[in-house]
Amino acid sequence: MATNDPEWTQELWSAARCAGVLLALLLLFDWGSDRLTLWRAVLWCALAGLLFVVVFPARVSAGGNWLATRRLVREHRVRTDLLVSIRCLDGISPRLLLRDSLGGRVELDPEVLVRHPQLWLRLEAGARKAAADGSLLCGVTALRHISRRVDGEAARAVLRASGLE
Repeated sequence: MATNDPEWTQELWSAARCAGVLLALLLLFDWGSDRLTLWRAVLWCALAGLLFVVVFPARVSAGGNWLATRRLVREHRVRTDLLVSIRCLDGISPRLLLRDSLGGRVELDPEVLVRHPQLWLRLEAGARKAAADGSLLCGVTALRHISRRVDGEAARAVLRASGLE
């Protein structure tokens, strides 16, 4: 049975709303200044479409021994029991890069794993098996860091639910 990111639909609607608001504002501004032409409207539609493509969220799902991310066109999948590396990529938005021995490569936001422990548990089980088999060459530290974040968030959720926060 596969586990999906349950907030993906909400993020998709947010991306569509952002693109729609930008389009509406651009068209309204042009119409108000009497400069709206067919070509400008097409240009604004293309610009709003480009914004939608850029902010389109990746759909993360996990199964028995796999983890996948799907964007607009392509799906990337790794076998978690055959992982060879797990790297944290720092930058404007932190990313987690997973590679398996079959050449699969997945890049995802580690916050998805923190927000959805079911996805994390699937990844952790496969990574633990890969580490035991000796195929996971680098990434144990990254796994420990994410594990601490997931555990901390779970503890905060328990405290919130019990009213102790």
